[in-house]
Amino acid sequence: MQENNIPSTTEYSPRFTLGKIIATRAVFEHLEGANIDASKYLKRHACGDWGDIPFEDKTENEFAVTRRLRLLSSYSVGGKRIWVITEADRSVTTLLFPHEY
Repeated sequence: MQENNIPSTTEYSPRFTLGKIIATRAVFEHLEGANIDASKYLKRHACGDWGDIPFEDKTENEFAVTRRLRLLSSYSVGGKRIWVITEADRSVTTLLFPHEY
């Protein structure tokens, strides 16, 4: 278990379903251009490794997992910040740049 009871991907299986996975065109082009497989980041997100977000947001995600609320993770991917957002109903997970939100 990581500090402050935030789980790590090495200790947990996925905690929720991702639904349909989509990416904005800009993120898709960035991943493709840098030859980066997004599955590593999607797994981290699904396992509760929320990446580089403030502790308060991590705490909110922990609350949201069991109450079926929206989940947000943030990772540095190929030198750019990418957000991973899973909708409250777990039907869709979107990869996007913060400025696209």
